[in-house]
Amino acid sequence: MIEINELIDVVKDSGICGAGGAGFPSYGKIDARAKTIILNCAECEPLLRLHRQVLEKYPYEILSTLYQMALSIGCNRIIIGVKEAYKKTVEAVRAHLHSFPIIEIGLLPEVYPAGDEVVLIHELTGKVVPAGSIPIQVGVAVFNVETVFNIYQALNNKKPVTHKFITITGEVEYPCTKYVPLGMSVRDVVALAGKVLVEDPVYLMGGPMTGNLVSEYELITKTSNAIIVLPEDHQVVQKKRGNTQINMKRAMASCCQCEMCTDLCPRNLLGHPIEPHLFMRAATSGSTQDVGTFLNTFFCCSCGLCEMYSCHQGLAPRTLITEYKNGLRANGVKPPKVEEAPVKKQRALRRVPISRLRARLGLDKYNVKAPLDESYIVVDHVRIKLSQHIGAPAVPIVKVGDVVKEGQKIGQAAENALSLPVHASIDGVVAEINDRDIVIRAAK
Repeated sequence: MIEINELIDVVKDSGICGAGGAGFPSYGKIDARAKTIILNCAECEPLLRLHRQVLEKYPYEILSTLYQMALSIGCNRIIIGVKEAYKKTVEAVRAHLHSFPIIEIGLLPEVYPAGDEVVLIHELTGKVVPAGSIPIQVGVAVFNVETVFNIYQALNNKKPVTHKFITITGEVEYPCTKYVPLGMSVRDVVALAGKVLVEDPVYLMGGPMTGNLVSEYELITKTSNAIIVLPEDHQVVQKKRGNTQINMKRAMASCCQCEMCTDLCPRNLLGHPIEPHLFMRAATSGSTQDVGTFLNTFFCCSCGLCEMYSCHQGLAPRTLITEYKNGLRANGVKPPKVEEAPVKKQRALRRVPISRLRARLGLDKYNVKAPLDESYIVVDHVRIKLSQHIGAPAVPIVKVGDVVKEGQKIGQAAENALSLPVHASIDGVVAEINDRDIVIRAAK
């Protein structure tokens, strides 16, 4: 058995962070207070496939790694959170459960946002993470599938994070999931899926709900999950291109206080004090009498359900809430302490089915298979970002002209800070170093 401190060192030195979302350094989640480990295979957003594919292909490797982690932490329960609809993945996991008595499957409904940590924990354990708190406060640690696969690689093959699974879908000839070197450009990754089928394509990095529109020169990082290619006039693209000032004026003119945004808010349904309709009322009226309405924006999880699905007027509560929340943080305002509230009785009736969400977003035509292909990809260069995680960026430890090998550390974690190192994703020569990234040209 590997000791907990040794496990933390291996995970940190291998540059492992959450392989999706914000990219919290995974060593920070390895905590002896965790009595339950949850594997997140909810594949929260429409069209994303990589987590279920990786778990289906590597079930024993991932389960055995979770078991090792549990022994190190002193944890006595592991739950594989996977949607019941992912039948092949469920079968693959069940075939190995007899080897690991503390591991169980927790079947999830096909709803959004099942993969949100707070929602996931309640679905699988019945516990509610208090508003403004983190999972460890209720004795739970959550890791997604690819993160645990990366820990497996680090423990068993001494392999740091150099590659990323990416689902490429939308308006491409051959939708697929590839295993690509970190530092590739969006343009080069999309080319792996054949021709782009529309003129003037738009690239959505991540899922349609929480992803961002990026240029074709954006880089693949440890947190990249998908690239969805869409036509310029697609409703998801138009929504994400919204202007904050225009969004506010539209809200002032149109918000009828129907409360649908709050009625379907997944955090509100768990008792958290986030009420988008009250925020919209206060923000659009200019009223500052109820400061709590603005402070409670800290408890928004930015799932996007309010503006991408709930609002019949097509308004943008999530975007406006995010603007206010960021403004409060920039001015040093901290989240308020709030009293716990019960889970709402109507919660089970207000979960949003993925099929309805996909249809509402106009994405049904892209809901096609994207087979996993791990063929080795040859590139002529990569541009490795020094910051691919929450916390301080890595500090370069190579110089221009150095010859490096795939897996070699090229940037070390910043001292006395939450940080992670970065590693070369190909063999080559360091061609450029700046305050943002390190460029490696492939060896010839």
